[in-house]
Amino acid sequence: MSDAEIEIRPVTDKAGRKAFVDLGRAMAAREPHAVPQLRSEMLELIDPNKNPFFGHATVQLFIAYRDGRPVGRIAAHIDHLALELPPEQGMGPGTGMFGYFDAEDQDVATALLDRAAQWNRERGMTKLLGPISLSIWEEPGLLVRGQDHSPMIMMGHHPAHYKGWIEADGFAKAKALLTYELDVRPEFPPLIQRIVKSGERNPRITMRAPDLKNINREIEIILHILNDAWSKNWGFIPFTADEVAYAGKKLKQIIHPGINRICELDGEPVAFMLTFPDINGILKKIDGRLFPFGWFHLLRWLRKPMRAGMRVPLMGVVKELQNSRMASQLAFMMISDIREVAVAELGTERAEIGWILDDNHGMKAIADAINSKVNREYWIFEKALSVPLTHAPPTH
Repeated sequence: MSDAEIEIRPVTDKAGRKAFVDLGRAMAAREPHAVPQLRSEMLELIDPNKNPFFGHATVQLFIAYRDGRPVGRIAAHIDHLALELPPEQGMGPGTGMFGYFDAEDQDVATALLDRAAQWNRERGMTKLLGPISLSIWEEPGLLVRGQDHSPMIMMGHHPAHYKGWIEADGFAKAKALLTYELDVRPEFPPLIQRIVKSGERNPRITMRAPDLKNINREIEIILHILNDAWSKNWGFIPFTADEVAYAGKKLKQIIHPGINRICELDGEPVAFMLTFPDINGILKKIDGRLFPFGWFHLLRWLRKPMRAGMRVPLMGVVKELQNSRMASQLAFMMISDIREVAVAELGTERAEIGWILDDNHGMKAIADAINSKVNREYWIFEKALSVPLTHAPPTH
């Protein structure tokens, strides 16, 4: 730890965004189980001209320097849709956020967190939540359990000591997010098999794979169910029309019909399950870079991701059916069907389900019923902010 002064500089241009991403990649490389993500994708996510999140958010990126050397980074942001939500769902008026948090030592961590707090305080925010990078749908939470193995696709990985540094700055846990892992090779327990077979005999239920010829429509159906199904969940922020289109463009690249499902009841879509092959294995091989030859390895692997692990990042059943036997039956049917395809056609051995909110008892019960176990835990922290007597209003 150095006694040299820490300088926090705002990122203001394309060169700064590149430095921000490269610093994050360099710090992740120090962790034995971290996976280098695609640099181009990381740059796109923080580009206000490319990521539609910026259409409803105000964002400022910061880099910390010591003796002219970058030693940490953080994003401070306000999601204006989050300000409109009921406070009992974790956000609401006065909620600011921080994300993309990396620091070389505790002094740097404190300086960055204080700068993010100051930025939000100046804009009238009274509470700071994080890390959330940048959207709640991207990488929410700090890894506090599970540093001993690599994360799957679209999951963050952080050093264990970050938790203590954040807590030392006055933050406390607001919410825990859990990931469950399971060996998918064995059959599910007999009770689950009976529930699945009962659903398969129900003429009202239709379960199908997404139609790749009409993939834009299918993704709209999935995200429409998601917006309905998750609308009362802690931290829920609805997808905008622009974000639906953007997500559709991204999902097309990794959607495999055999391992994704849409359920219909009386001909109406009421549930879905998204499953992604774990791209992180190939990203390790190409070091998160598409050029000069990374794109070739990536595209070849995506055509048929043999022996890849699978992650279920999102599953949803419309609100009307939630807390009913039908909801759990549809979930078990989708999980069972996808498991059979993944094992038989792709040689899958391991899968993960998550994130699952720690108070989502329905999903936790489903995870327990198929003999999965918690293998990773993420925390979102919160801290009250004292607001100056005079402050600038939030800007769009």
